Amino acid sequence: MGSPKPAETDAHTDFDLVNEAEHDAVVVTLKSRPKEKYPAKLHARKVLQNLNVASGLIYLPGTPSLYYEDSDQEIFFRQRRYFYYLTGLNFPDCAVTYDIKRDKLIVWIPPQNTGRTVIYNGFNPTKEEITAIADFSDIKDISDLDDYIIKFIDYGRKIYILHKNQQPTFPNHQFIPPNMDNAYDSSTLIKAMDAARVIKSPYEIKAIRKANAITMQAHVNVLRGLHNFENEAEIEAVFLATCISEQAKQQAYGIIAGSGENASTLHYGANNEQLNGRQLVCLDAGCEWKNYASDVTRTFPISGKWTKEAKEIYDIVAEMQDECIAMCKPGGNYFAIHMRAHEVAIKGLSKLGLIHNGTMIEYYWAGVSRAFFPHGLGHYMGLEVHDVGKHGALLYGAENGRRSDASKLYHDILREMLGSSEETQDLLEPGMIITVEPGIYFNKYALEEVYLKDQAIAKFINKDALAKYYPVGGVRIEDDILITEDGYENLTTTPKGDEALKIINEWKENKDEKEALEDSVQIEVAERKRGWLW
Repeated sequence: MGSPKPAETDAHTDFDLVNEAEHDAVVVTLKSRPKEKYPAKLHARKVLQNLNVASGLIYLPGTPSLYYEDSDQEIFFRQRRYFYYLTGLNFPDCAVTYDIKRDKLIVWIPPQNTGRTVIYNGFNPTKEEITAIADFSDIKDISDLDDYIIKFIDYGRKIYILHKNQQPTFPNHQFIPPNMDNAYDSSTLIKAMDAARVIKSPYEIKAIRKANAITMQAHVNVLRGLHNFENEAEIEAVFLATCISEQAKQQAYGIIAGSGENASTLHYGANNEQLNGRQLVCLDAGCEWKNYASDVTRTFPISGKWTKEAKEIYDIVAEMQDECIAMCKPGGNYFAIHMRAHEVAIKGLSKLGLIHNGTMIEYYWAGVSRAFFPHGLGHYMGLEVHDVGKHGALLYGAENGRRSDASKLYHDILREMLGSSEETQDLLEPGMIITVEPGIYFNKYALEEVYLKDQAIAKFINKDALAKYYPVGGVRIEDDILITEDGYENLTTTPKGDEALKIINEWKENKDEKEALEDSVQIEVAERKRGWLW
């Protein structure tokens, strides 16, 4: 009898397949394995490490049930991400508390539905079902939450909340503790949670990897069907349908399917114009898996063949991305990585004659590449597509993810690289997930109404060379990068470059062969398009 073979695991099942050789026959048995729980308590302890206090209560309300104004229709539910980080629960009208001294994580849930509510909406998740989702210390009815918090206040314990507007109001209590005004701290928790969230746990990395796998399949289905598509809307539809069919029903952000000059609008979202006569599509789209984001951008020729100008720009952006990803490692300074992207862009644009009348140093210090690459190189990613970090939601130390003037980002980085302390910068650390998304765009408004009117930049831009590049629109390439102990791992497996072109053209060839056969037996055009989704 042969020795047993190792278990085979399948991410889509809750079973292990075990093959055993017995009496010259193969016996296959199913061994159930425990479903992986959301690491709620691990995340709470990570927050505590950054909060650095010995006692008190963390209180976070989830998203409540809400309705549109003058309507009986519920507003689309999106769970508060800080609440989700400590619970893994995607249900409305809940709350969570963490007793710091006792290491006790309690989730507070609404009472069970009854009567006609059950007929219309079914039952709420039970305590048993919630127990199977995450590792809570206890699960209690939310009607008892006010009493629980008031006891902490009576004992003089601090209540840590994210924002002042999340402070409990205790509408059913006549006697409110006299020391209520001093009971709440709304300034320190968010910083501690941001610092915890930026370093991903193994569960979170696995979820983001899964989101990327589904996103990859959606991008591939777009490439396979591209030869059939007539409108940007069809690209959006196929991408979305693929994700939904894989149980990823929410996108991490609005799908961007910009063709031609629409690709030069960074957050283009109309997705409703004809593809005919246009060179490229810039598809920026990524789904969520269990609230964890993916963020992937690919740019490809609609015909399956590059024009000379489009290939020139694509190659520059590909080099920008390759060099920047290679710099991603623990201790890496994202400011320096960002500026490396501009150095590569300057070199490439100068070679094409799009910028001229200066030296590489002059181009660099003037920031002429901003006219073609006007955005940041990337951002953190996690429960938000633009996720939180120690110094803000982006990788540039921006408060709340925003700078007062995004156009000044280039020179802000130069100044901070030259003179500021690294305490204002987020150096890369193992467990961070970031995006690297360089791009070059030919936005007529930006070039003609902004940068060509700025003499410090305009003197270096070759206006006569722009016209033939306007139809290119824009090229962006974006991958999701996990910082590891010794470097990085690219979590994005979506084909790009020659690999993407191969898919487009293989499916185009298959279509041409099929159409020739169908024409020979006079099959209707409408019949040919059946199955275009895949």
